[in-house]
Amino acid sequence: MSKTTRQVTALTAALLVVAGLAGCASLTTESRRAPSTQSATASYGPNVVHFDGLRDIQFGRSLADLTSQGIVRVSEQACGPRLANIPEAGPVFAEGKLVLLWFQPPFATPEGVQVGTPVSDVRARYGNAVDLTPPAGSYTFPGLLVTSGDRAYLFLHDGQTVQKAIAGYEKYVRQLFETGFGSC
Repeated sequence: MSKTTRQVTALTAALLVVAGLAGCASLTTESRRAPSTQSATASYGPNVVHFDGLRDIQFGRSLADLTSQGIVRVSEQACGPRLANIPEAGPVFAEGKLVLLWFQPPFATPEGVQVGTPVSDVRARYGNAVDLTPPAGSYTFPGLLVTSGDRAYLFLHDGQTVQKAIAGYEKYVRQLFETGFGSC
């Protein structure tokens, strides 16, 4: 190997080492940055119901606030407050706060679960889903409960497919399943 070839090889190796170190420094700097201040819901599409709510409609917001912003409409003819321009999702309020959302297609969870999803797919997508047996003598469907902190999804099913999908606070989801909370 000639002296020039050795010099070029050494220079190339040195450049690769420097480039590699620069990449590591970049990764290290990136990993030390403060977490994004962007909303956790910003990564969800417009038809996704997540543990925080739907679009800019978060669980825990007051009926008065949602009504004043035109997000919810209250009508004497309706069973209860309704979301303006979103007929596929039904809100349930307790103590003046949004606590549950019933939803149907095109709305789905981030994992793609919605009314009509096979139960086997729900179990595959949510390995931590808990089976709920309806109270004796009730007409309630069996349920699959998925929780995250104080939030939950409840998928009521006929043994084959999801028939009803609900998201909200776990306390109210369980109350709905056990006693029919939120019905007219």
